[in-house]
Amino acid sequence: MALSWRSWLANEGSKHLFLFFWLSLNVWLFGKTFLLYNQGLQYYYLHQMLGLGLCISRASASVLNLNCCLVLLPMCRVLLAFLRGSQKVASKKTRRLLDKSKTFHVTCGVTICIFSVLHVAAHLVNALNFSENYNEEFVTLNAANYRGEDPRKLLFATIPGLTGVIMVLVLFLMCTASTYAIRVSNYDIFWYTHNLFFVFYMLLMLHVSGGVLKYQTNLVEHPPGCFNPNKTLRQNLTVPKAFGELFPDYTTEPFPEDPPVPEPFVQNSFTRVCSEEPKFQSHFPETWFWISGPLCLYCVERLYRYIRSNKPVTITSVISHPSNVLEVRMVKDDFEARPGQYVILHCPRVSALESHPFTLTMCPTDTKATFGVHLKVVGDWTERFRDLLLLHSNQDTEILPIFQQRRYPNDGWKCYKLRRLYFIWVCRDIESFRWFADLLCMLHNKLWQENRPDYINIQLYLSQTDGIQKIIGEKYQALNSRLLIGRPRWKLLFDDIGATVGFFCCGPNKISKILHKLSNSSNSYGTRFEYNKESFS
Repeated sequence: MALSWRSWLANEGSKHLFLFFWLSLNVWLFGKTFLLYNQGLQYYYLHQMLGLGLCISRASASVLNLNCCLVLLPMCRVLLAFLRGSQKVASKKTRRLLDKSKTFHVTCGVTICIFSVLHVAAHLVNALNFSENYNEEFVTLNAANYRGEDPRKLLFATIPGLTGVIMVLVLFLMCTASTYAIRVSNYDIFWYTHNLFFVFYMLLMLHVSGGVLKYQTNLVEHPPGCFNPNKTLRQNLTVPKAFGELFPDYTTEPFPEDPPVPEPFVQNSFTRVCSEEPKFQSHFPETWFWISGPLCLYCVERLYRYIRSNKPVTITSVISHPSNVLEVRMVKDDFEARPGQYVILHCPRVSALESHPFTLTMCPTDTKATFGVHLKVVGDWTERFRDLLLLHSNQDTEILPIFQQRRYPNDGWKCYKLRRLYFIWVCRDIESFRWFADLLCMLHNKLWQENRPDYINIQLYLSQTDGIQKIIGEKYQALNSRLLIGRPRWKLLFDDIGATVGFFCCGPNKISKILHKLSNSSNSYGTRFEYNKESFS
């Protein structure tokens, strides 16, 4: 099956290229910071004390700052909706990347977990080296109080160590609860542990305020590795390679015109004379610059969504369909919607924090303000939501839909005219058709009355023959010729369609991958498919 490069790049390829770019950026940032702490003269004494633990801990910290900064941005739904509909983002490829915001959020989360392991391991080595390499000449540089101090005191008796331990526990809970098995079995655990991110960020700000790692400030007055004549101790220090480049005035040979240097201060024909002792200072916490902006932006958006969701919403009807499908119809003042839009339902009586997105199956019109969603009862939240609505159908129920409006700028589709619509629905059991069969029959009869029977091609596929007689009757007679047994033959269906086709999928990932591959493949008819998948950001 031939694959069109342009089509692949316009769809799945753009996501893969972006992820490759993001991985390269993290690796480059890690390597740059590693070299800075490995070769920088201001970190010479600290590097002599900690070794590679210093380089790895600081390099991983820089990557963590970047990912902790950007992991919140994909969750700013209002901002993403604004960017997607802005005329400044005219490229369809860019808007499709915005639809993959959840993928980017997961990528940042996985990156945080990986580099957190490196960061923690490096700091465990640093705590051990602080204790073993304690030097009275550099008391201000060393985090330990004396040689042989228990490294566990550095981990549990200091602000950076204690906050780091708590952050590791919080991150472990968030990561384990984000796995597919836990999200499917108990979504509440995932949701409540994921909201611990606020605690994580507060601890992160305290963690970087400890100032454990310090750098030398007086490189000119005290070049690394020099000797102070006022000292009586002999230091066995080597000089970094970059020393001669940064301080060319110093020579590796004894000074002929100066008074002779006492024997204890001469080491292998290498003499350095400095005017003062080294001075060390803690870095100003850089993490504040990284996370303050995105964190404030996310908090402002959450406040905005909370205020907007407080507008009254009236539930007009609740309909229970077969196959555990619930239809909820609502009315809200000044609400406009377009096809493909979804709403995020939040019911405080069901859960104080938990909310879920649902695609609108009924949009408001000029003559009817009612809109609705169909939701399948498959988890704890939907079960409690169903019980609340059905048991209290005669009472007012507080539901706060947070409407996610997608803006659609000019994609260049105005020159196209919709000629035919293919509606394909694949179900495993016959009962799944019942909650949507009435609407399909009504649409079919309407098209017959308007002499447009082929305007919409409805194809229903059932994977089993058991119970097929239940739907073949007078009520659903219009669908008899549309109901087929087995799975769709996608290749034949794709080859039968000509012209430019917009393909929209709202099914499982396994089917989506097959259809996406077919959309990107070339065909003898020259048909071009624009693949789109339902995506909740």
